[in-house]
Amino acid sequence: QVQLVESGGGLVQAGDSLRLSCAASVRRFSSYALGWFRQAPGKEREFVAAISWSGANTYYSDSVKGRFTISRDNAKNTVYLQLNSLKPEDTAVYYCAACLGTKVYGREAYMHYDAYDYWGQGTQVTVSS
Repeated sequence: QVQLVESGGGLVQAGDSLRLSCAASVRRFSSYALGWFRQAPGKEREFVAAISWSGANTYYSDSVKGRFTISRDNAKNTVYLQLNSLKPEDTAVYYCAACLGTKVYGREAYMHYDAYDYWGQGTQVTVSS
């Protein structure tokens, strides 16, 4: 069983930065691919970013590419999402997700929320204009 706990959300102004963290309680954290998704009120959950089990491959949605950076620290069982140049449209609950790295291959696979078996409770990010 994998437990994921997100932190780092908050209320910021447009142009500000935040760093989200997701701590995993799991053995062999390095075997898991990790993703970040977000859901705004009245909208479907959407893919934001993902990182392969090795950390060698990262994937981003077009809306955040160049502004957000995903990274992982296997020694700390933690995945991060650095959010820069935030916009009001980035306002959402951000969720961390995990699945075994062997389950996903290629960008399209990482983008689908149903590829992930484990989810955190979410952390709210609110960006004011």
